[in-house]
Amino acid sequence: MAKESPIITSHFRKDMIMVPEVINEASGIRIFGRTLKSFVFTTDVAIIQYCNADAVLAVYPFSPHPAIISAVSSVSSRPVFAGVGGGTTQGKRSVDIALFAEASGVMGVVVNVPMSTDNILDIEKTVDSPIVGTVVSAYNDIPSRLTAGVDILNVSGGKDTADIVRRIRRDHPDIPIIATGGKEEKSIKAVIDAGANAISWTPPTTAQIFKDKMVNYRKDRREAFIESHDGMTLNEYEEYVEEQNH
Repeated sequence: MAKESPIITSHFRKDMIMVPEVINEASGIRIFGRTLKSFVFTTDVAIIQYCNADAVLAVYPFSPHPAIISAVSSVSSRPVFAGVGGGTTQGKRSVDIALFAEASGVMGVVVNVPMSTDNILDIEKTVDSPIVGTVVSAYNDIPSRLTAGVDILNVSGGKDTADIVRRIRRDHPDIPIIATGGKEEKSIKAVIDAGANAISWTPPTTAQIFKDKMVNYRKDRREAFIESHDGMTLNEYEEYVEEQNH
């Protein structure tokens, strides 16, 4: 008889951000004895603290900075995979940032598409952390990046992601693959079925979460007012008071 896992939570964590359940259907990637299925794609420390993802994919559209890596690593209670360059940042600086990231406790380093294979090789010779190589198109030269030292592929191909994953899995049956799956369970399932071992999931922003909370707060306050004023809205109550004063 299968047993359900006990659930532990608290009053202050009852509204945590939960990754889609369908991600649990992925096989996961076992890294240093730890199986990772869900990667939350964010550098927002509040989201990181209150999300149940297995790991953090800390990649952002700016040059990697040690202060950001340090901040994310110090807040996260789960493994962090930090971007170390590829676009603006390459060469010795990306190698130095990779070494700093490892010293800060990250589990893996992420290199973006433009990074050269020579640069990847230099990082591979410098750090012990797994290297995650981003793939955005079926036209990326994946074999050369794997030869240079990439250990895990991170596929972010928009609407073509599932097709790219399927092609990679055909040509490289054993390579670990993280892939974006979108917001819908159907699209996430399609990427998993195509061969992804883990999913990179983008959470709602703090602005969106705040907006939803404010809507609920306003609704609750309105309902409380109506309940305590004999079913009258604020406008109706003001009209009633005005009539009583005449």
